[in-house]
Amino acid sequence: MGELQTKEASPKAKEVKKRAPTLYAIIVIKLGKGLLLLLLAAGVYTLHDNNLPDEFRQGLQFFHLDPEKRFFTELARKLSGITPANLIWVARGTVLYSLFSLVEGTGLLFRVSWAGWLAIGESTFFIPIEIYEMMHRYSHSMLVILALNILIVCYLLQNRERLFRHHARSK
Repeated sequence: MGELQTKEASPKAKEVKKRAPTLYAIIVIKLGKGLLLLLLAAGVYTLHDNNLPDEFRQGLQFFHLDPEKRFFTELARKLSGITPANLIWVARGTVLYSLFSLVEGTGLLFRVSWAGWLAIGESTFFIPIEIYEMMHRYSHSMLVILALNILIVCYLLQNRERLFRHHARSK
């Protein structure tokens, strides 16, 4: 019985891992973004041999939209300049970035330290770009994305030891 009491009294006898709901939200965002980008890449790739201006015109007719409006004529003009090679490059780049997000989210899920640094680096990388874009054309959605990136960086930097320390001990 004395042995049982010493085990219970020892604070390090059973270390309970703390939950990290914010980390789980970041993981869901990263994995969701990766899957959506992968689907987008597949969609872009399927369009590479299509006649985009013709399909755009058919889409406008299907939704009963006026193709003579300035917005739609400008969009049709830009679509006519897109080549199949450009679409393939966009699809490849989107696949690469989606894989990056999926690897990052999976690494965060398993709480490996390199994934935390990867998430910090990626989020930090986009902050100046988002600020530059907001200086040229402000929108509420850009502000939300900027704030989300800043919060992710701050959260991961402040909690990196707590979130990822159990992998460092096992080495």
